[in-house]
Amino acid sequence: MTIENTDHAIELRVDEIAQLFHTLDPSPFRERDLDREAEEFIVGWARELRTDQPIRIIVHFPASELQNKAAQDLAEAIRGYFSHRATVLQGDLTELFRVGRRSLAIGMIVLIACFAIARFASGFVEGALSRMIEESFLILGWVANWRPLEIFLYDWWPIARRRDLYRRLSSALVEVRSFPAA
Repeated sequence: MTIENTDHAIELRVDEIAQLFHTLDPSPFRERDLDREAEEFIVGWARELRTDQPIRIIVHFPASELQNKAAQDLAEAIRGYFSHRATVLQGDLTELFRVGRRSLAIGMIVLIACFAIARFASGFVEGALSRMIEESFLILGWVANWRPLEIFLYDWWPIARRRDLYRRLSSALVEVRSFPAA
């Protein structure tokens, strides 16, 4: 498999169409998973393309494969695969935000409890020990919110970017071209 990138297109050259798809997947052709390496190459090149341009995927294969049913369904199979991957990533993003909301609720309860315990403990102990106990509970309360803040501030960006890339790939123009068999 050879892959080239022209200005606004990703070009692949394969000896047979089956090279593009996972060989152990028992699904019908249109629903088969792309081969891991083929997906990585396509996604890698797609990242390099400008986001304001539509993506074109050009697949070159021997002329003998042109009449094959798989050749006729190739565009739909590739777009369907990336559409499915985008849907899966949207589910991952939804799950991440659900976990983030639960973590935030737990973190806020812990933070409020730590504020209350710090205030309560400072009334029983005097001096430096009181300050240390108070600060320790305040730190614990803020640390309990570390993960939810990480989720809502940083963790979702890479998933959303990959989902958006897969959405772009699911609407890519897929062209099939043959070359003379050697």
